[in-house]
Amino acid sequence: MRFKRYGAGIAKGMALTLKHLWRRPITVEYPEERLIPSKRFRGYELVWYPERCTACATCAKACPQGNIEIVTSRGEGDMYKVEKFEVDTGRCMFDGLCVESCPFNALAMGQSYERSSYCRGQVVLSKEELTISEERQPSGYARPEIEALQPEQTLLIYRTGGVR
Repeated sequence: MRFKRYGAGIAKGMALTLKHLWRRPITVEYPEERLIPSKRFRGYELVWYPERCTACATCAKACPQGNIEIVTSRGEGDMYKVEKFEVDTGRCMFDGLCVESCPFNALAMGQSYERSSYCRGQVVLSKEELTISEERQPSGYARPEIEALQPEQTLLIYRTGGVR
C-alpha cells in the first residue's frame, strides 16, 4: 500500500527528469551572450531627450518618491534651460509615472538591466548620464512608435528545435 502511494510519485518525477534529459539546454553564457528583453521592458534606467525637454518639471512632480531633481534657469525669451537634471536610481521604483506624465516625450524607460553598483554615489545619474546615446536606448514602454522598431524578444523564450 505504501509503495503504491509513494512509488507512483517517484515514477512520475523520474519520467519528467528523463523527458528533459535529452532536451537542448536553455541556458546562455551570460556575459558573452546577452538576450534581448521584451519590447516593453521597463529597464533599470531612464533615457532623457534634452532637445525635447522644456524644463516643466512635470516628471519630478509625478515621481511619488521625489527622486528626480531639476534645477532650471531663464533662457532666451520665454524658454527655460535645464541646469541640473538628476535621478536617484537607488531609490527609484521604475514605475514609469515620470515617463507617462511627460507631455513632450522627453523621458523614456531604458533597456538596460545591469545597473548594479557598489557605491551609492554611482546610482545618482546626472543629465549627461541620462542623455540618449548609442549604448543608452529607450524601450517601447508607453511609446508605440519606438516599440515597432525594437528587435524580437529572446529573453525567457524556450529554444526548442529550430524555433527561437
